Amino acid sequence: MLITELKSRETLAELAEGKMLFIVNCLGCKEVHFPEKEAAALQREWSDEGRITGILTTDYTCNPENLKLRLHGHMAEIGAADAVLVFSCGVGVQTIARYLEDKPVYACCDTYPLPGFQGVTPLEYQCDRCGECWLNLTGGICPITACSKSLLNGPCGGGKNGKCEVDSQMECGWERIYRRLEKLGRLDALKGQARVRNFTAGEETSK
Repeated sequence: MLITELKSRETLAELAEGKMLFIVNCLGCKEVHFPEKEAAALQREWSDEGRITGILTTDYTCNPENLKLRLHGHMAEIGAADAVLVFSCGVGVQTIARYLEDKPVYACCDTYPLPGFQGVTPLEYQCDRCGECWLNLTGGICPITACSKSLLNGPCGGGKNGKCEVDSQMECGWERIYRRLEKLGRLDALKGQARVRNFTAGEETSK
């Protein structure tokens, strides 16, 4: 199980500033904790400002086949947006980023753990529910789960031909991150990564 909490208002305002937005809400795990009312209020503000091209609210964005079908019906709205803002756990953000390779996809929530299973994902993508989510800095590819060493500040240098030195069948997560950011014209996001992350902000919600 998991807990999702909205990122700070300042962070969300920065993500949305000057952009037309397409919104994805995932309600699949809301029986545990999802900030549905807070997210809806924020989205109404953006809608009143005329900055939302469309909203998709669905269950379990971590189900790739279901998500692909649902996104297909909104491609015109997604195409009109400058960015896709996702209100879900980290798995949902990664799944959406996989299908929208030419569009910036941003996480609007941080994810924290509770005992139990996580959604219905077939685990092609994973979220370690480790607190402050870094997907917005790494193009929607998680450096914790896509890298065998969970490195946060770039590749270890041991990879070869794009493969991980720990698991030769696995792509180097940081090469994937670099290629994704390069394609989006966002390589500047890699500057100044090293800082302390917030692992504990969800503790009050989980009590």
